[in-house]
Amino acid sequence: MYEIAVPPGWPQQVRPPGAPGWERTAIAWLYDLCPPEYRAHALLRRHPRLLARLALHQVEAAVQSARRGYSTARVELRDEFEPQVIEELLAVYAQEGPRLVALSRSVRLVSEALSGVRWRPRI
Repeated sequence: MYEIAVPPGWPQQVRPPGAPGWERTAIAWLYDLCPPEYRAHALLRRHPRLLARLALHQVEAAVQSARRGYSTARVELRDEFEPQVIEELLAVYAQEGPRLVALSRSVRLVSEALSGVRWRPRI
């Protein structure tokens, strides 16, 4: 028996492609990244690649939102909050930004796997 290879950035919540039930775990994970209302659409369960597309758009929108929030916080909030509070908010953005970018990569990897892409470990 061999170990199924996954690339760096593969989400822990999703079993490796080819493992029993892997698509079920991928679908559950992708749904968790989307608004709850998406679960009402049977099309997305039947076609997980479409679900992955929607999840990627959600995550990419969050990345863009974090970038915009970071770049505008000082100017937009200076009259409402103390500078220290704004700096704390910027620290939140600085922490969440890389997490969201990594999440975007994970969604892309799952999407590729749903399309049949498989990885082999490099020696």
